[in-house]
Amino acid sequence: MKMQLNGIGKKAIALLLAVFLCLGLTPSALAFCGFFVAQIDANLFNEASQVIIVRDGDRTVLTMANDYQGAAEDFALVVPVPVLLEEDQVNVGDPAVLQRLDEYSAPRLVEYFDSNPCHPPRPRAAPMPAPAMMEMDAGAVAESDRSLGVTIEAEFSVGEYDILILSAQESTGLETWLRQNNYRIPTGASAVLQPYIRQNFKFFVAKVNLEEFKAGESQNLRPLMMAYESPRFMLPIRLGMLNAQGEQDLIIYLITRNGQVELTNYRTVKIPSEFDVPEFVQDEFPDFYQAAFQKAYERERKEVGFLEYAWDMSWCDPCAANPLTPDELRKAGVFWLGETSANQRRPNPPGGGAVDAFITRLHVRYGRDRFPEDLAFQTTGNRQIFQGRYIIRRPYRGEMKCDAAADYRAQVRDRQEREANQLVSVTGWSKTDVFRKIDWFTEPSQPRPWWRNLWDRR
Repeated sequence: MKMQLNGIGKKAIALLLAVFLCLGLTPSALAFCGFFVAQIDANLFNEASQVIIVRDGDRTVLTMANDYQGAAEDFALVVPVPVLLEEDQVNVGDPAVLQRLDEYSAPRLVEYFDSNPCHPPRPRAAPMPAPAMMEMDAGAVAESDRSLGVTIEAEFSVGEYDILILSAQESTGLETWLRQNNYRIPTGASAVLQPYIRQNFKFFVAKVNLEEFKAGESQNLRPLMMAYESPRFMLPIRLGMLNAQGEQDLIIYLITRNGQVELTNYRTVKIPSEFDVPEFVQDEFPDFYQAAFQKAYERERKEVGFLEYAWDMSWCDPCAANPLTPDELRKAGVFWLGETSANQRRPNPPGGGAVDAFITRLHVRYGRDRFPEDLAFQTTGNRQIFQGRYIIRRPYRGEMKCDAAADYRAQVRDRQEREANQLVSVTGWSKTDVFRKIDWFTEPSQPRPWWRNLWDRR
């Protein structure tokens, strides 16, 4: 018998930050590709970010979600984009899809129960994993703007957002334009904007249309989506460092047809996974994962992106949440469902699991002194599956009257000690604290000696 517990959500992990992408090519969830700006004197807090990037060939659908905290009238977003976007290339997304992707791909805790060693179960062949079947569920440019080298290339509204697409000839002019139009720009913006201007990037600027926002049913700002074609497969994060308060966490959900996505200008490393943890970790899983991530981040000198999940979306084992349905994948921007291509080996089953949708979850933590370059990606043909997965093995604590019981008790106590030492190694937690929290295995009628809580050794 086994039970799966849901992976850490954004709130539980507490290391993700509010989001916005930039361009071309990849999203981020803990880091930010653009920067938030606010009306003069408004308070802004850029805490966590998530991004969905759907990519096939040069086609990209980018979804930016945000955890903006503050009054809606103070919200604004500036993101560099690689192409000139038109109104029908921008859409408002469904925040539930981001939540579903997080739940499906988050690191997970799995629980197994030992059988009675005196009555071992009969061995049986392990079932072959099967795909999960799911229910289908324009305006003139002002002379002052021209003098600053800023051109409003497009102006339109989508949902609760008023959108401007700007081009600029030089960064100080763009910074001045933004300030003159009542945006508070982070210190150092001009120097960071200049490389994007040299590369002929455009700038996506979004503000909230208060009438539309108040008329809507949602009390939260919805994600923004962009669809475009560009050979650039990258995520600008340098602007996001300007208004970052400390290190930033970015979660990037990348969905492709062909397999895993990896960073090309930084190493991609798998998060430590697939080991047993003590039983008490069930109640402290968010704290455990944060500590394990931080330890791995420091060990890798804070210069890698961590792979937390890679899987074919048509199935999972174990599942922290069901795979996304075809309808949910379309809402996430997957535009090839139902098409046939050289990569598609079988048709989409009627009302069934998704085909040729492979998800890669990357977790990047960055700061002003780390990750000085924007993130660059490549799609690989690697369809090897991986997940951040941690295992609790519950001892059998019922009555045992057989010769095998003594050996079983010794094995469990050894196992608990290994689990405790592994936990200390992975998290950096105090060995004394870890050993104190463990429910050490003893015979049911034999209470644990009180002095065992005094010593670190077992």
